[in-house]
Amino acid sequence: MADLFIWLISFFILIALLVLLVYQLMCLADLEFDYINPYDSSSRINKVVLPEFFLQGFLCLFYLLTGHWVTSLLCAPYLYYNVRLYTRKQHLVDVTEIFNLLHWEKKQRLFKLAYLVVLLFFSIFWMIWSALEDMDD
Repeated sequence: MADLFIWLISFFILIALLVLLVYQLMCLADLEFDYINPYDSSSRINKVVLPEFFLQGFLCLFYLLTGHWVTSLLCAPYLYYNVRLYTRKQHLVDVTEIFNLLHWEKKQRLFKLAYLVVLLFFSIFWMIWSALEDMDD
């Protein structure tokens, strides 16, 4: 039963991460179609970047502490990428360079989104597996 709750918690954390990434993509799309100015777009994106990094780090640590080693290893490249961005001070969107880097920023977030969707499917699979395993006992 504990495994089911672990996968349920990770499911909700992954959903929160997906919401943060979709929000960032929506801000970039609004900027691309000129619905919002660069200052507002970059300030909105920069407000959710650090919570995204902390939430993803917590998820990786959560998998590690609960004994799900393989899933923790699956989270490690994404965590490494976020740490590398943070240490190089490239994690925030610059207002003056946002139009020049718009395509790159969108591509970066789309790759993150795809990566999280794969993790979400793993989480859903193991959540269903744990529920069925608990029913058999």
